[in-house]
Amino acid sequence: MPGLMPWKPLFPLFLVLFSVVAQAGDPSDLVDPFVGTLNMGHTYPGATVPFGGVQLSPDTRRLAMFDDQGQYVREVYRYCAGYQYEDSTITGFSHTHFSGTGHSDLGDISLMPVRGAVNLDDPATWQAGFYHENEEAYPGYYAARLEEPACDVELTATTRTGLHRYTYFSGNQGRGRAGVVLDLTANIYDYEGKNVWTFLRVENDTLVTGYRTTSGWARTRTVYFALAFDRPVVDYRIKRLDKTPYNGFYRRFDQENNFPEGAGRQVRAAFFFDLPEEGKLQAKVGLSGVSCAGALANLEAEAPGWDFDGAHRAARQAWNTELDKIQAKFMNNDQASVFYTALYHSMLSPVVYQDVDGSYRGLDQNIHQAEGFTNYTIFSLWDTYRALHPLFNLIQPERNGDMVASMLAHQRQSVHGMLPIWSHHANENWCMIGYHGVPVIADALAKGVPLGGGFTAGDALQACVETARVPYFDGVGEMVKLGYVPDEVSGSSASITLELAYDDWCITEMARSLGRDGVAAEFEARSRNFENIFDPRIGFMRPRDRDGAWRPDFDVMATHGQGFIEGNAWNYSLYVPQDVPRLVELMGGGEKFSAHLDSLFTMQIDDEHIAHTEDITRDGIIGNYVHGNEPGHHIPYLYNWAGRPDRTQERVREIMGSMYGTGPAGLCGNDDAGQMSAWYIFSALGFYPVCPGSAWYALGSPLVSEARVDLGQGKALEVVVHDQGPQNIYVKRVVLNGKEVKGVVVNHADLAAGGKLEFFMGCALKNVSGPGAEG
Repeated sequence: MPGLMPWKPLFPLFLVLFSVVAQAGDPSDLVDPFVGTLNMGHTYPGATVPFGGVQLSPDTRRLAMFDDQGQYVREVYRYCAGYQYEDSTITGFSHTHFSGTGHSDLGDISLMPVRGAVNLDDPATWQAGFYHENEEAYPGYYAARLEEPACDVELTATTRTGLHRYTYFSGNQGRGRAGVVLDLTANIYDYEGKNVWTFLRVENDTLVTGYRTTSGWARTRTVYFALAFDRPVVDYRIKRLDKTPYNGFYRRFDQENNFPEGAGRQVRAAFFFDLPEEGKLQAKVGLSGVSCAGALANLEAEAPGWDFDGAHRAARQAWNTELDKIQAKFMNNDQASVFYTALYHSMLSPVVYQDVDGSYRGLDQNIHQAEGFTNYTIFSLWDTYRALHPLFNLIQPERNGDMVASMLAHQRQSVHGMLPIWSHHANENWCMIGYHGVPVIADALAKGVPLGGGFTAGDALQACVETARVPYFDGVGEMVKLGYVPDEVSGSSASITLELAYDDWCITEMARSLGRDGVAAEFEARSRNFENIFDPRIGFMRPRDRDGAWRPDFDVMATHGQGFIEGNAWNYSLYVPQDVPRLVELMGGGEKFSAHLDSLFTMQIDDEHIAHTEDITRDGIIGNYVHGNEPGHHIPYLYNWAGRPDRTQERVREIMGSMYGTGPAGLCGNDDAGQMSAWYIFSALGFYPVCPGSAWYALGSPLVSEARVDLGQGKALEVVVHDQGPQNIYVKRVVLNGKEVKGVVVNHADLAAGGKLEFFMGCALKNVSGPGAEG
């Protein structure tokens, strides 16, 4: 840990500095941005606005270890969001971050306050220690006290800009001028060669512009910036660290005399100011994916002056407005904090990706104009189709309509003619399996969400069909021919077959609703392919080769090398959300199916089966059920179809109580761009979208005491839970607008019309063999 500094008594002033945050009664007060910043939650604590294109957050020192040969190894996976709570050193404050993802990139345009001379070759000369007791984070605001230099850092943001306020203290006496390092080499998930090119230009004594292009997870990603200071730069230095050919020869760029431009793969700069020993310096950064002129226009439109406190208040109000869309009460404060932190995390992506004039860089790397919609990026669709986008259809329908429009624009710009798979910042990463843009679109259409950009339901269906007919993606061509993806095509062949069958069902439903009978028949046949890999002799889904033979030496417990990805046969054999009654039938009927689910939740899984899986840890497992990863998120609700809704209610309450918590370790796995959080939000309200693309939700066991869900257009859904209590986890009956709900599902249209959904709770079972549900 860093050593104590002699100016420590100034800490009470620091508390006054942060006092503007505390306003009783705001939902922002219940949010803890530090949840998930320890271990594998992969969240960041920094400042952003809802769905904001700037995520301004600290990056902390990367932990190091040495391999058996004594070689230095950098831990990458832990730093997907750039920050780990257990660290004690901040390396800089950068402007782009993922929230909760299982892969990393970004970390663009890193700033760091300094005092005196710095060695631009050596980041250790500006990295600074910090203590968590001198660190604060709230929605739209982050602050920390740096030990060296003696400086308080405050951050806030607008949609396209990041604002910094640095307060230097007298502990800097004799250390030289106040300054700021601009590090264009800094990256999250850094490696040699990631930076393709960087450029900066000192426009005048308060403005710097530039860009950098990286080739990381996104193969070609360019970020333009405009950096402004609130006082004149009196001295600066730009240093090029790489040796790159200039006109046929190598030249090391290292300017000492205020040369106004720098270019190369690795460029850093330091800017210095005349500032009293105790004084404030402000900086603001506008970002653009289009041009430096676009970045400057964004800066001038969203942060025209130097009112940091006003920007902070606006960011906080933006969060209060969005968080107020669900006004919920709970049995205790911890439950309320977990819920509102989850709601906060659910609004950190996708993010706005266009300039204030509507221009944006498209997948084809050309500049496009968003007409009639806001363009979004960061689509982690293998995760978020399950609950996050369905949540948006409930509380953010207009925004989700724009997200669908962004996906349809992506498809039109794709040389493959495909919807996004896992995309960010004008790039397709081809990460994970299936084409899960399809269920996002199908769910929006099934729930009556209007699409942005003038796109029609017919346009949406056509984009889905074209995506699903690309024969070389994920073995689609062989699946159409054989009725399954053969084992020879992919090590995840069984998972792919199951997920494609579900996606194809979504296309079936869209086509049927639009009267496209031929398309509906084609994809209905494809949606039955899950039956082709069910091995009735063992009662599990199982990979097959091109000749139809089952994979030999099959291990239903293994999470690697058995035809599945991020799960095993126990988890994936339950992945038929489009036809749960048929799945129950395949597995021998309700009683046997319920017993199978019981076994899943109560059996033991050996360490060897999770040892090499980054996303799965003991903290996220109940028996062999893995909540810390997505493929099984619907599983607790499947008891409903076995006539045992009581078991669903038990498991849902157990998961909410044990897999989510307060504090930095409050997530049991990656938040996965909001999917983990969306599961909690739905489950706390008492219902869950087991099958996105359909119009129904499965009922569970609500955790709220009462809630008001703002549905827009003056409509609201009141959720009232009678006799709520820690022991009263069983639902005796459900009433919607005065009419008792039969079975264990409710329809979206009935909820979206507004009114009152009432749960009557008890601690004793009323009917453990109640009716199943029709999907």
